[in-house]
Amino acid sequence: MPELIEPTTRLHAAWTQAHREWGPGVHEDGFGLLPSDEVGSAAGFAAWVARLTDAAEPAEAGRASCLYRWIVEGDQVLGGIALRHGLDEYVLQFGHIGYGIRPSARRRGLAGWALGRMLDEARGLGLDRLLVTCAVDNLASARTIARHGGLLDDVRDTEFGPVQRYWIEI
Repeated sequence: MPELIEPTTRLHAAWTQAHREWGPGVHEDGFGLLPSDEVGSAAGFAAWVARLTDAAEPAEAGRASCLYRWIVEGDQVLGGIALRHGLDEYVLQFGHIGYGIRPSARRRGLAGWALGRMLDEARGLGLDRLLVTCAVDNLASARTIARHGGLLDDVRDTEFGPVQRYWIEI
């Protein structure tokens, strides 16, 4: 049975295995991984996990806070999901919620399950409307967003290609 947990150093090996499965150069939505993060060593991984945990704290003026959760089953990391609360340029471009499921765990409904849980978190934070985006060619993600009430607003070009922008009322 999957669960959402806070990022933890305890799952360094499991996270590394999931990271390898994505392959080099592939963006892993929902994990907050930056090119500058050095996650190969225990110290670097711990620093990254600490940054993710700190991101949930109230944000500086003009920057959204972010709540990161990992989708796990037992000691296996299946994916990640992030809820950005606040409104800044990043949120306006990429949305309040971003998620990704490792290739071997896809087609199990995990993204929809995790999105539903994060919508509950958003409601608890007092949010009533969320922007969620996906690549134009990501039909599975578009269906997942629509199943949770997402209404297509528009399609915009970004540095990563065209994205569909959906609003979800919660």
